[in-house]
Amino acid sequence: MSNCVFCSIIQKEIPTQIVYEDSFSLAFLDIHPASKGHTLVIPKNHYEFLSQIPEHEYIAFMKTLQKIAKGMMHYTEGINILQNNGKDAGQLVPHVHFHIIPRRPGDGIKIETWRTQHDPDLDKVQKTIQSLLKD
Repeated sequence: MSNCVFCSIIQKEIPTQIVYEDSFSLAFLDIHPASKGHTLVIPKNHYEFLSQIPEHEYIAFMKTLQKIAKGMMHYTEGINILQNNGKDAGQLVPHVHFHIIPRRPGDGIKIETWRTQHDPDLDKVQKTIQSLLKD
């Protein structure tokens, strides 16, 4: 996609600090990191939503994500892996990407800022979601 910043990075039109690359995936340092080593992992083919990735590419992509996460655990003792899927979830770049954020004691990063709430309709919600799960 010509106007996608991540596609431009994949095409090497925008320079970046590549951490890892294979035929399906690219991992590179975030230019606005939450912490030192904050890495983005993206599929090389353009998909806006995680659900759009074909299964064989998804499996290869997840192997890359796992590889980077394992390596990162040698860099630090904790990581957050985040993926925003859709504008309402905070996805700013419409290309699937995962953030791997190294965590350190006292880093001040606050990931879980939502307030929990009681839901009296758990059974109804469960059935609704189950009815929407299709292959």
